[in-house]
Amino acid sequence: MPFIDVDGLQMYYEMHGDPEAPPVLMISGTGNDLRWSQPDRNPINKAGYVCHFDQRGLGQTDKPDGPYTMAQYADDAAGLAAALGWSRCHVVGTSFGGMVALNLVQRHPDLVDRLVLNCTSPGGDHASFPLHTLTDLPPDELLDRRMRLTDGRYDPDADEPLPGIPRVVYDAMLARGANPPSGEAAAGARRQLEARAGHDVNAALPAIASPTLVCAGRYDHIAPLSNAEKLANDIPDAVLRVFEGGHLFMMQDRDAFAAITTFVQTGQR
Repeated sequence: MPFIDVDGLQMYYEMHGDPEAPPVLMISGTGNDLRWSQPDRNPINKAGYVCHFDQRGLGQTDKPDGPYTMAQYADDAAGLAAALGWSRCHVVGTSFGGMVALNLVQRHPDLVDRLVLNCTSPGGDHASFPLHTLTDLPPDELLDRRMRLTDGRYDPDADEPLPGIPRVVYDAMLARGANPPSGEAAAGARRQLEARAGHDVNAALPAIASPTLVCAGRYDHIAPLSNAEKLANDIPDAVLRVFEGGHLFMMQDRDAFAAITTFVQTGQR
């Protein structure tokens, strides 16, 4: 299992794709753990030589005492790229990972070549749903609220409760939601949510020089479409693509991964 030291933080990471292709840093979302997210099967791997990693407090990466900040998450990502020997790379940030990517391009603009922002928000008056406010709910109620936020069309009584998500995948999501993290893992997840609550890069958006693809799901109630529109309007070289899905639009709309991969490989939007 590959670990790498990033300024004293032991980070777990995996490399997938073509080692001869341009480097791509994949920054994942809230609570992600590479032990269950199957990075080896991610279609983004076709876009280049892709680094997937567990962020601080999550998965197999160190879980130091908090609090954590968005600046730390951004600097972790930059430090990981440097440790891999990358002076410049494409960046794909999804959900919380998109927030990290926005802080990364603000703090380390020379590192980021093309930038993809999936189902994310700039914060402030255009923040994603405050997930930290749900943490004390009973597990069943928490899971139901998260599903309804994930896709406004959610119907637990339907044959396909989340449109476009196979039943076997949905059932696996339910099983994972029914067994929330505990102990050190729970503390790390909570610190991530607390950092997320302080995210606000609105003032920095006009200074982003990287060509940017903003991707959103039409029925996403975690990162609403209006927040993606804000990103696309304020980042000078940005284009918005809206897909038929919710917060999981990349699984729900077959066109999404193709559009992201094409942009990363060629810059075509």
